[in-house]
Amino acid sequence: MTKRHGYALLSAIIAVIVALSAAIYVGVAADDGNSEDTLAAPRTPHNSAAPASTGVWVGTWAAAPVGAEPGTEVNGLAGHSVRNVVHTGVGGTSARITLSNLYGTQPLTIAHASIAVAAADNTAAAAAETMRNLSFNGDPAVVIPAGGQVISDAVAVLIPRDTDVLVSTYSPTPSGPVTYHPHARQLSYLAQGDRTEDITGSVYTADRLDYWRYLTALDVLSNEADGTVITFGDSITDGVTSTLGANRRWPDVLAERVRSAVEEGTGVPRYSVVNEGISGNQILVDGRGRPADNPSGLKRFSRDALGRTNVKVVVIDLGINDILRNPRLADPDRILTGLRLMVRQAHARGIKVVGATLMPFQGHRGYTPAREAVRQEINAAIRAGDVFDAVADFDKALRDPYDPRRFRPDYDSGDHLHPSDAGYARMAEAFSLSALKGSAPAEL
Repeated sequence: MTKRHGYALLSAIIAVIVALSAAIYVGVAADDGNSEDTLAAPRTPHNSAAPASTGVWVGTWAAAPVGAEPGTEVNGLAGHSVRNVVHTGVGGTSARITLSNLYGTQPLTIAHASIAVAAADNTAAAAAETMRNLSFNGDPAVVIPAGGQVISDAVAVLIPRDTDVLVSTYSPTPSGPVTYHPHARQLSYLAQGDRTEDITGSVYTADRLDYWRYLTALDVLSNEADGTVITFGDSITDGVTSTLGANRRWPDVLAERVRSAVEEGTGVPRYSVVNEGISGNQILVDGRGRPADNPSGLKRFSRDALGRTNVKVVVIDLGINDILRNPRLADPDRILTGLRLMVRQAHARGIKVVGATLMPFQGHRGYTPAREAVRQEINAAIRAGDVFDAVADFDKALRDPYDPRRFRPDYDSGDHLHPSDAGYARMAEAFSLSALKGSAPAEL
């Protein structure tokens, strides 16, 4: 081939790429969260010159909306900027967020929103070159109706894996109760005025709490993952006793294990792992309020598990609160029926379900021999293969071999119900990565 012909061929290839890039559809504001796009480009005017990226949309972080933040019932956070700090599981070349006004009683106006990679872990400061404004159906502002949510347009920004990301929003007007996720085990920040594009982070001094506000998902267009694993559970999945800001919840450690196994070429699927735990969550019973604070696992399963982006596997670790918080003795058959119903819902969507055995809690104030018998009956059914597609035997991994009704001492946080950091790590280590392989059976 002559050099002249080579240039001509290269020019033709570039022309085709440009034409394809111009035709790419990224209408994510109306996305139901289940897109498996393999090509996408940002529609944000501020980044219109950025090149198209190839990859698959997956969840890199998530948090379930839990309730209305106390003290925000009237004005919400009017006149304030919220800077949520979240930690990524996998990286990507574009990003989009989901904002929720589920517990709001009036429309929530977000006048300005941004995303940036944090300058370091556990800080409100941003890496300047990564700061991007977000848009919603092409507009910089959006109004989220009471009870609703919105997905942003995609924006081109390089999001590394295993790093903190800052998502900032500004609401200028009273909006009523703020939808939030307490027990985040990650400090986020609040500032007066519109500080969404602030780089230094020095203005974020008004409030530092382990809450996530409004933000319920961060998705990335990733070349590192082909799907999302949802960890669906209670405070143990939420990681309430893990070290603040250290990302030592068991789903965090599981994400690290999956990444390492993929890099080693072990045949483990290239999946991200996101956390949909809610402290105090039960399978069968809602919290108070309408909509219910802390809705039951059955009620929120479609929203927080099946409705997330490109879900391939759900890991369910629920049931201990149904035993502990029931004023009477819990019925193990009802708990198992609830678990089986979630499995059937997942199978209808082609999603595989891994279930966890319930861990010991002797020494906790709610322990009784009768409740222990209920736990043992549920675990026996799970181990027998009568409930899930695969089993993660967390009970066996963390119990004291000399007294299996208790945690092994070094795995106990001290309250005899929640694991220590070492216990959370052990849960992730005990999870067989082969359970992530394959798809849901046609019939269990």
